[in-house]
Amino acid sequence: MVNEEHIMSTTPNTVLNVNGIEVIYNHVILVLKGVSLNVPEGKIAAVLGGNGAGKTTTLRAISNLLKAERGEVTKGSIELRGERIENLTPADLVNRGVVQVMEGRHCFAHLTIEENLMTGSYTRTDKAEIARNLEKVYNYFPRLKTRRTSQAAYTSGGEQQMCAIGRALMTNPSVMLLDEPSMGLAPQIVEEVFEIVKDLNTKEKVTFLLAEQNTNMALRYADYGYIMESGRIVMDGLASDLRNNEDVKEFYLGMGGGERKSFKDVKSYKRRKRWLA
Repeated sequence: MVNEEHIMSTTPNTVLNVNGIEVIYNHVILVLKGVSLNVPEGKIAAVLGGNGAGKTTTLRAISNLLKAERGEVTKGSIELRGERIENLTPADLVNRGVVQVMEGRHCFAHLTIEENLMTGSYTRTDKAEIARNLEKVYNYFPRLKTRRTSQAAYTSGGEQQMCAIGRALMTNPSVMLLDEPSMGLAPQIVEEVFEIVKDLNTKEKVTFLLAEQNTNMALRYADYGYIMESGRIVMDGLASDLRNNEDVKEFYLGMGGGERKSFKDVKSYKRRKRWLA
């Protein structure tokens, strides 16, 4: 069930507030239908759900990358530490410490790993600080240091995912949006990537909002979770509570024996229409 107290309250340590947003593509296709979520400072929050649920659109609404796909926020608001940001450019948001690692990694194939990383410092001018950041990336991703002179096109999917996260880290972010970080990766590499995310959260104090279909992995590392279906948040709670929820186990963790396919099939489950509030 949606935890309205968590969703609707704004506390001093909340870094991101998404308040009842609707997103429309091509002026006609309604994708997000009143999505609200809060991301506490210094925590890891996960947006979970199947393909097409609206997870990527939620992240792109926050980072303002919707316009590239003819999308726009038509209702609601998005706040970074109390400041409205839905009309800022992606570059403005990077300068404010918000950076997105997109689904599919999008490394520059013809550039080396190190050249890819350096593109993340294009807004920076202090060469000594850039060098320190690069060394920090290599400390977290030692595999990248080994492959630093290799063209990204000739590295593995896991190395490219590490490169994409490292490139984002070069911007000195306070908030990182990760879109499907486990997609297409072997289980062992997925575990390694999530361990590094946890280290960055703990040691570098980076706040994370990640969109992920791998619910089991996400809930192991996240502090809080939001489950999406058809452009709406249908359940939220502490990650530990969601892991133990019987419906979440059945629908998303593959631990149930029933034939229900959606929360729509749970008669006792009542959607809280907060998008109309």
